Amino acid sequence: MTPPTAALHPTLAYHVTNTLGWPRLRPLQADALDPIREGRDALLIAPTAGGKTEAAVFPLLSAMEEQTWTGLSVLYVCPLKALLNNLLPRLETYANWLGRRVGLWHGDVPGSRRQAILRDPPDILLTTPESLESMLISTTVDHRRLLADLRAVVVDEVHAFAGDDRGWHLLFVLERVSRLAGRSIQRIGLSATVGNPDELLRWLQGSGTGQRPARVVSPGARSDAAEPDIELDYVGSIPNAARVIATLHEGEKRLVFCDSRRTVEELAEALRGHGVTTFVSHSSLAADERRRTEEAFAQSRDCVIVSTSTLELGIDVGDLDRVVQINAPWSVASFLQRLGRTGRRAGTRRNCLMLTMTDDDLLTAAGLLVLWGRGRVEPALPPPEPRHIVAQQLLALTLQEGRIGNALWPDWWNGIGPFRRSTARQVLDHLIAEGFLERDGGGLLIGPEAEQRFGRRHFMDLTAVFTAPPEFTVLQGGTEIGRTDPAVLTSATPGRRLLLLAGRTWQVDWIDWKRRRCFVQPVEGTGGDARWASSASAGLSHPLTRAMRDVVLGADPPVRLTRRATSVLARLREEHADTVHPDATVIAREGGDVHWWTWAGQRTNATLRSTLGPLADPTHRGDDLHIRLRNDLDRETWLQAVDGLCDRLRRPDVDDRALRGLKFTDVLPPDLARETLAARLADLPAAAAVLGEPVRFVISGR
Repeated sequence: MTPPTAALHPTLAYHVTNTLGWPRLRPLQADALDPIREGRDALLIAPTAGGKTEAAVFPLLSAMEEQTWTGLSVLYVCPLKALLNNLLPRLETYANWLGRRVGLWHGDVPGSRRQAILRDPPDILLTTPESLESMLISTTVDHRRLLADLRAVVVDEVHAFAGDDRGWHLLFVLERVSRLAGRSIQRIGLSATVGNPDELLRWLQGSGTGQRPARVVSPGARSDAAEPDIELDYVGSIPNAARVIATLHEGEKRLVFCDSRRTVEELAEALRGHGVTTFVSHSSLAADERRRTEEAFAQSRDCVIVSTSTLELGIDVGDLDRVVQINAPWSVASFLQRLGRTGRRAGTRRNCLMLTMTDDDLLTAAGLLVLWGRGRVEPALPPPEPRHIVAQQLLALTLQEGRIGNALWPDWWNGIGPFRRSTARQVLDHLIAEGFLERDGGGLLIGPEAEQRFGRRHFMDLTAVFTAPPEFTVLQGGTEIGRTDPAVLTSATPGRRLLLLAGRTWQVDWIDWKRRRCFVQPVEGTGGDARWASSASAGLSHPLTRAMRDVVLGADPPVRLTRRATSVLARLREEHADTVHPDATVIAREGGDVHWWTWAGQRTNATLRSTLGPLADPTHRGDDLHIRLRNDLDRETWLQAVDGLCDRLRRPDVDDRALRGLKFTDVLPPDLARETLAARLADLPAAAAVLGEPVRFVISGR
């Protein structure tokens, strides 16, 4: 039987066998060889540490040699700079075997190294979508020369991109890159398990959907893989969570995931109070601080690293013994990513200890684990109606080209959906009317309003599709530790002002308000404040809240439950007994209020509230589980009012303040901005399904 490595370039095959010592390729790597070498678009799916990078890069390197590619041939795009930094040494090793070079380009790369890349481009360039956009709009980069030889783009963690506006931004930038290169560019996505792989691949193909051959490569789970060891516990507080983590699995290497930076800091401080060697990783730590802690953790034993989702996306921190999850992650897909961090060594199995803080957290975690047990993984769905990204792209293209044709601009996006619609023309007309663009004969130039709004720092604010809240840089001497919310520095406090950052307590010595900097010194003890502005929560999904209802109705997640978790779940089932029914939603009176217990999720309930109109209490915004109705509601009024509503669903009303969270909506016509956000706040199919369900009334005296 011919070994799979025979399909690789001989030099590469030699090093895979002799330098890496691999007796064979992994199933994903073997299955990906032919489609990638044939030039097909592909989506490669495997758990964390499943060999996805090699599955994409090995056949591309082989094609590079066999087809004599020259110049910058491959872009490797990641969502995180830290992930790029982590990948660089490994990809340099593989490329060097063939005499090829790899470069790195992102915001932390010195200008001298970028200039070297422009003078003599590498064969593979690692970058982010924002850095790629900055190359296109920069007056110092000859992007046509740089991208003239491009053949393929690898998009790592493509599911993470697809779930928000960075995905649309990346997709639109790739269309422009393809036009600059003058050829169709092969697109290869690397993804963890998703519920809609074929749909995700078609989305990644962009304008090439249906025109370029494509294949999903997903070998599936090993049949001999051991069942993971998962336990669900209820601890009630961060100090209790720290006690459990400090006591269990002593001598092992543990990665703890938290849902916020504040929880990371407070848990890390509590763990250090128990004498546990603890490291910290989250997005508000300085890059050097994160790198030092992640490297120290990778080389240590008997320690803990506490992290937000930043360590979910494949950054190598060495072999792990345990994963601990504080509360539930936001999706089954995320849970699978985190679970896949363990069980990599022979003789070990994947494991996760889930510690929940509140009753709601326990119910959410139990629901998520029920979904996981049923094998359900959420689809990766791009947000609908990216009109604000269309506006950003029109401005960015004008900067890139200096002048765009008033009629030819759609050609740059090769007919991709959002640029085919009539609303794209509406967006352009609005940009012209408001002075963001101005006419010059048959062309368009950057207008004075765009200069004023985005012109600072060479229009770099146009390269990012999210607005980061203003933060203060925290420094000890000349060393940056990280960033903190300004509220920590302005809130009233008795005595010394103390910060909690990088898992340590610092005293604020001096604040430079003009430059947004504060200088600190380490102090002994605890009591520092950790705080950051949080983005608005998308709430729980319809499938997750329905699984939570199943838990209340008696379904147990297929994992070990501690006595504490079992006891609290029993109490929750009793407390919620009047809010659930296996075959219907429930309308119940509680005191003076009438609640419709939909168990349908935030977006579904927001759609239902808007559709119900005067039947819903206008003073109540609703939540994931129920909607408050008029307190004089009776069965007859309800049945008459909802008859036929499935055909008259309304998207949620949009508060103007909510528009501030969507960058570039201020360059849209106001009605289009509201329509964009309303489409993202709605779940019309789920709302129709809920309205079609029977309703059980538990309203005494009615």
